[in-house]
Amino acid sequence: MAQPLSPDRLVAALRAEGVRVVEYGSWRTHNRDHKGAFGPINGVMIHHTVSSGTDSSVRLCYDGYAELPGPLCHGVIAKNGDVYLISAGRANHAGGGDPRVLNAVIAEGALPSTAQHEGSAGAADGNAHFYGFECVNLGNGSDPWPTEQLDAIERTSAAICRAYGWSAASVIGHKEWSDWKPDPRGFSMTTMRERVDRRLGTKPGTEVPAPQYEPFPGVEFFRSYPRSPIVTAVGRRLVEVGCSAYASGPGPQWTAADIASYATWQRHLGYSGRDADGIPGRSSWDALKVPKV
Repeated sequence: MAQPLSPDRLVAALRAEGVRVVEYGSWRTHNRDHKGAFGPINGVMIHHTVSSGTDSSVRLCYDGYAELPGPLCHGVIAKNGDVYLISAGRANHAGGGDPRVLNAVIAEGALPSTAQHEGSAGAADGNAHFYGFECVNLGNGSDPWPTEQLDAIERTSAAICRAYGWSAASVIGHKEWSDWKPDPRGFSMTTMRERVDRRLGTKPGTEVPAPQYEPFPGVEFFRSYPRSPIVTAVGRRLVEVGCSAYASGPGPQWTAADIASYATWQRHLGYSGRDADGIPGRSSWDALKVPKV
């Protein structure tokens, strides 16, 4: 059974992976262990804070609020890539979730669609099984995710996976755990797991070359109508391959024009009917070869 990392081991693992660690307050003894188990540990869960500003976000996650006492995570990942450690023990971050997801994480297999949440009959206690990292972001789909912050999410996740000998399949988003939750919103957990997987294939702290093409963000990314530089890159490629339905642009907001353009691309590849609905799938995405942004 995987036991929690000691505070010293957690700090060492993160720093070895190149994470800029900030030890905040009494994080080593700041926990909710009196309310339940912390362990066995099975994975890493990524969240967004629905807040702005590093200082206020860190204080909120450390202290919590009346309805949900802190700590609200194990670490806060700021937009500049700094990681503020909040707790080394049980934290109020995951709540109840789908036990089938927990079993999939333990088996390092494909994730099922979650159908459970806090208060559901038979929901699993995520606070016992996951390290949780809150990322400073409003979670509205338009607040940007800087390169430094995404890199810190990748490195932090890889550090914990490496410490336990896990694969990237042990890293999930809160929305993949609870059907009540939308976070993290604004980037793809599928892409993040691909990034973690590439990093785990190198030595700790090694600079990982960026892929030549943008990894598939996942169907859910496009169904959420994101605003992202990835959308602009997709649109430009669609224009280049002669599948434009744009009156202007393309731009960073995923719109009906993007859907119409992508459906033209799918039909160009030979898809029809529901397979040419304008929502990217992996095969058509790989064929489009969207440059890395």
